[in-house]
Amino acid sequence: MNEFLQKEEKIVELLRTVFDPEIPVNIYDLGLIYKIDLQDDGVLNLDMTLTAPSCPAADFLMEDIRMKLLSMDEVKTVNINLVFEPEWTKDMMSEEAKLELNLL
Repeated sequence: MNEFLQKEEKIVELLRTVFDPEIPVNIYDLGLIYKIDLQDDGVLNLDMTLTAPSCPAADFLMEDIRMKLLSMDEVKTVNINLVFEPEWTKDMMSEEAKLELNLL
C-alpha cells in the first residue's frame, strides 16, 4: 500500500473515533465526511456536514476532530470546512451505521 493511502486510512481510522453525543455511530460511518485532502506540507483540509444545520454538538465535534487529527505526525494544520451542500440524508450512512440505528 502506498504512503498516501496509509495516511488516508489513518485519518479515516481517527475519524471513526469521533461520535456525535446523541448518536451511537461515528461521524465517518454517518456519512458526515465529504472530503479528505492531506497536502504534502501537512495541511489537512476536511469538508464535512452535520445531520442538521443547528446541531448543538457542532463545536464539540469539530474540536474533537481537530485534536485527534493533529495527533498524527504528518498533520500540521487541520482546516474543517463545514458545508451543507449536498444536504446530508440517511442514504449517506454506511450499511453498518444503518444496522446500528435499526434503519435497515
